[in-house]
Amino acid sequence: MTLSHTASILDGIEKTPDILVPAALPEGTKASLAGLGRSEISEKLAAIGVPARELRMRTGQLWHWIYHRGVQSFDEMLNVSKEMRGILDQNFTLARPEIVSEQISIDGTRKWLIRMPPAGPHDKGAEIETVYIPESDRGTLCISSQVGCTLTCTFCHTGTQRLVRNLTSAEIVAQVLIARDRLGDFPGAVRPTDGLVPDAERAVSNVVLMGMGEPLYNFDHVRDAMAVVTDGEGLSLSRRRITLSTSGVVPMIERAGNEIGSMLAISLHAVRDELRNELVPINKKYPIKDLLEACRAYPGLSNARRITFEYVMLDGVNDSLKDARELVRLLNGIPAKINLIPFNPWPGTKYQCSDWGRIEEFSDVVFRAGYASPVRTPRGRDIFAACGQLKSETEKLRARARMMLEEGIGAEGVYALGSGED
Repeated sequence: MTLSHTASILDGIEKTPDILVPAALPEGTKASLAGLGRSEISEKLAAIGVPARELRMRTGQLWHWIYHRGVQSFDEMLNVSKEMRGILDQNFTLARPEIVSEQISIDGTRKWLIRMPPAGPHDKGAEIETVYIPESDRGTLCISSQVGCTLTCTFCHTGTQRLVRNLTSAEIVAQVLIARDRLGDFPGAVRPTDGLVPDAERAVSNVVLMGMGEPLYNFDHVRDAMAVVTDGEGLSLSRRRITLSTSGVVPMIERAGNEIGSMLAISLHAVRDELRNELVPINKKYPIKDLLEACRAYPGLSNARRITFEYVMLDGVNDSLKDARELVRLLNGIPAKINLIPFNPWPGTKYQCSDWGRIEEFSDVVFRAGYASPVRTPRGRDIFAACGQLKSETEKLRARARMMLEEGIGAEGVYALGSGED
């Protein structure tokens, strides 16, 4: 990546450099319609000769079968003529990206390593990780927006993987389709018996953009993907059931509110610029003062649509009671919820998690100031699926190393991958 490309990214501009988008599919490869938006499907149909007068109808038919019914074969589209199904099959597929591996935690959390289709003869396909966090009455899907990350937050495992490219909107949507396929979350599908799947109408009831990458550095694709996910005639997920987490790309926050309209989460993690410069280096460009001003101006902000502030608890780094009191002072006047995240270890990290007593004391300060501070057990740590642990070049720990890691984790605490709100 050239210095000019890097500078463009760090400016938070709307269009990302060409180097960050996938190349076209190899010649002769059929494109998948799964994950595409309405206009894209219509364009694909027009390109194979579907008459203009039929485009809206045909697009609507495909939309219903792909996103409401979840079909993976054109033959299942019963209200589409046999001739048209044949034409569609000759030109397109409904294939999803490949699930390379699935890991299921002892607490029921699932992590999928997903490989995108290769973009050339020497490309094996970019890989990302997607995590599903089930509870008794709902399930939260944590999806990625980039392959790797450019932010290099020092406590985050994903930050140790270089940025490869942005995901397309179809690749972002495909993560939702894959999860719903695997969890039997489409009409008539059978839910799996392994792991935990909530006894609820929807296995995937919430989506959080908290996986690999910075969503606001892939704005257009994230926006378009969320338009597909929230479409009432398809996947039909409420915007208030979607949370976008950003490390603080200040110029894009207002646009996110206006054009995506999801709930907002801010990866804060420090109350002083000097420390946040180290933990979250983007702070050097957009300091805390500017970030909080953008939060106060977030479209639709109210007590019913609070901003979630994420704060990872690092032993001896940012967990003093003085830090807690400063956090409360900084957020004064912002309708907010504060997630205190016990640090999730990964190989080679220099940080340790605050002990449970300190997390409780910190939480008490926040709670007494009137901020919601839900306490939850971190999820999926044993399979490196917890907050800050995702990395597609996943390291497989030996049994002894994993045992030592688990023995070093005794604290319960707040988990950031939120469940969203009604």
